Amino acid sequence: MELIGILLVAAVVLWLCYLIDKAFTKTFRSKAQHRSGLAVRANKRYGIFGVILSVLGILGFFTGLTDGPVLLVGGIVVLLMGLGLAVHYLSFGIFYDGESFLLSRFGKKDREYHYLDIQGQKLYVIQGGTILVELYMTDGSTVSVQSSMDGAYSFLDAAFAAWCRQTGRDPENCEFHDPSQSLWFPTMEDT
Repeated sequence: MELIGILLVAAVVLWLCYLIDKAFTKTFRSKAQHRSGLAVRANKRYGIFGVILSVLGILGFFTGLTDGPVLLVGGIVVLLMGLGLAVHYLSFGIFYDGESFLLSRFGKKDREYHYLDIQGQKLYVIQGGTILVELYMTDGSTVSVQSSMDGAYSFLDAAFAAWCRQTGRDPENCEFHDPSQSLWFPTMEDT
């Protein structure tokens, strides 16, 4: 009987997440870049782990109501972690088309950049061999793209092509460009 209850709670949570995602998309993602269908998104495991942790947190919370404060507090902590992962998955994204791209992050207004705003890049290798390409923009900000993100390499290829077009460069004359080495833009020097 408990297994049926767990499966029922999981189904309800997944259905609610689906409805929230659809409402979130219609409400906050109405610009041309959002509708292009081209995006760099956080890996889906963030969303999946967020839902799983949320369900476990809810179960721990309700179990803690009768069995003691440790499960109650533990359930709340796990629920908050799950919601944090799910919100990160739903809110982060780089949405792009042929002219510009939007950087969307939780709690911040979408920031639009044109490809000609890219000055250069730096490469970092982070834990697990994931490559981080940090794009430096003309306004002093940076846009980070991890190789583990869904659509990362497609975005960088499209950004390089649009950058060449918008800055009037010939892609054949860009010696720095080597996608096999994760180099799309001129390398920024440390200052």
